[in-house]
Amino acid sequence: MTDNDVSGAAGDQHAWYRALLARCAALAPVVTAVAHPCDALSLGAAVEAADLGLIDPILIGPEAKIRAAADAAKVDISRFRLEPAPHSHAAAAQAVALVRSGQAGLLMKGALHTDELMHEVMQPDTGLRTERRISHVYLMDVPGYGRPLLVTDAAINIAPSLLDKRDIVQNAIDLAHVMQMDNPKVAILSAVETVNPQLQSTVDAAALCKMADRRQIVGGVLDGPLAFDNAISEEAARDKGIVSPVAGHADILVVPDLVSGNILAKQLIFIAHADAAGVVLGARVPIILTSRADAERTRIASCAVAVLMSQIEVIAVKPPAHG
Repeated sequence: MTDNDVSGAAGDQHAWYRALLARCAALAPVVTAVAHPCDALSLGAAVEAADLGLIDPILIGPEAKIRAAADAAKVDISRFRLEPAPHSHAAAAQAVALVRSGQAGLLMKGALHTDELMHEVMQPDTGLRTERRISHVYLMDVPGYGRPLLVTDAAINIAPSLLDKRDIVQNAIDLAHVMQMDNPKVAILSAVETVNPQLQSTVDAAALCKMADRRQIVGGVLDGPLAFDNAISEEAARDKGIVSPVAGHADILVVPDLVSGNILAKQLIFIAHADAAGVVLGARVPIILTSRADAERTRIASCAVAVLMSQIEVIAVKPPAHG
């Protein structure tokens, strides 16, 4: 996806959305385990994604509730496989099991709490964990920015350690590559642009940049610490005297913690009117993790991004051997 394909800067804010769907048009629908789609919103999103040829959903949850949700959403679910489960916890476990057994290639959250679904995903013996830390990435089209923008992590990792952040960065770079963003520019955010031992996020940022130098992180250009303004504004970077290939041109924003990431992402969506798609990476398969507050376009775009991610095999990058 080139900048012109997905950016709203050229005057068409939703061109990125159509470009996502166009890239998926030649792909077969991916069988998707949908955990507990027991309200009209979540079930309707799964059906709409199926109608667009993105997914082939397996609906997992209490049958009566799913059929009631279908009536409320005015959708026909007779063509879909329905796997009864007594409650949301069981539905999450069953959805994960379907992925583990190879019967589904994607996992999608329905009308249940994120913690319920991710609890099953994270189980050491029955879940979907890999060597890579699991993290969430928002892909955004922000009016006026001129290029796609990835924000991570705003949904999964509350207070990530340095090693967690290594995987968070690598997951985002992998997604950027799938979005046809070659050698993406990664800004490691903090409140200031200089390393301050009293501000751990600046120390982590500097360490992540050195990890990239040592190829513990590959596929992107890192710089940090950078404040938000000089990460996305050439003028702000120039005023601060920052000379960097990343400053003012960031493709990926890596936030210090979940709270800052969640606030940033929601500001871009609700105040800057960014279009967005979100996906969880680092598990055996991409996970479509949407919110009840998400627009329909966000839900469908998230499915499209997950479908594209499912077409590649992401190899966990291991640190080089010492000695």
